[in-house]
Amino acid sequence: MVVVTGASMGVGRATACAFARRGDAVALLARGAEALEGARRDVEAAGGRALAIPCDVADAEAVEAAADRVERELGPIDIWVNNAMTTVFVPVAELTPDEVRRATEVTYLGTVHGTMAALRRMRPRDRGVVVQVGSALAFRGIPLQAAYCAAKHAVNGFTESLRTELLHDRSRVHVTLVHLPALNTPQFDHGRTRMPRMPQPVPPIYQPEVAARAIVWAAGRRRRHVMVAPATLRTIWGNRFAPLIADWYLGRTGYDAQQDAQSTPPRAGNLFDPVPGDRGAHGRFDDQARSRSLEFALSRHRRLIGLGLVAAGAGAAALGRTRR
Repeated sequence: MVVVTGASMGVGRATACAFARRGDAVALLARGAEALEGARRDVEAAGGRALAIPCDVADAEAVEAAADRVERELGPIDIWVNNAMTTVFVPVAELTPDEVRRATEVTYLGTVHGTMAALRRMRPRDRGVVVQVGSALAFRGIPLQAAYCAAKHAVNGFTESLRTELLHDRSRVHVTLVHLPALNTPQFDHGRTRMPRMPQPVPPIYQPEVAARAIVWAAGRRRRHVMVAPATLRTIWGNRFAPLIADWYLGRTGYDAQQDAQSTPPRAGNLFDPVPGDRGAHGRFDDQARSRSLEFALSRHRRLIGLGLVAAGAGAAALGRTRR
């Protein structure tokens, strides 16, 4: 039995449907009633049993009540996916305290609330998996999204602390991080912005189903983390070894790379309240988005690749000895 937060659209919706295709029962937690109902229909059409629960993950009591209802109606929670997020596209100098607080409450504290609700049920049973949906921006801050980047950095630190505690307790509950690249989701159409042009993901862009496959796969493995695309690795390693170059590059390109050519007036977006309607899993970038990730494919088979490299090395050494 699976719980997915932020399940009404984007990655959450694609993930809920991916679990449903396995035949799982899926509890859907999100704010917007129309989009939540659309997600419920999609999950049932994919072959899963769905329970849609309107819930703001920034409210710890609401998350706990939702977890109680899930276990009453669907049974014990086996997998909990913390995916809910919100953001605002604006320079730090123009951020308001309320905007920072709200982005933090949903993206970071929502993850904390979901994790704690899951642990209260999983730890006594000594089983279960918590999947934290991370990001390349959990390792490298970029302009115009300081509140979101900070929240994702915080998710990393929280999860690392939790992992050490589970190891100390010899708990069989597992926590994993799945770090995502830029994705074709509706957040760029309904997120809050005060920029002059429409927000867009920084290419290369991937379809939300790429992230969903990685999340489902990670839920069945005991990996510390899963990197979903080469762009994620480039961001992490580039920032680790050449942070000053990354600063310079993002300072020069980060504004334009996150805006397309279409002008837009400031919009309130879904930061404080859900937007009406049902936008599904995809954004407006279908013509640019990739449906496969080489990095994820390699990650899934890293043991076989490692064995192959060892065998190739041994073969090369043997050939060298023969020639000598």
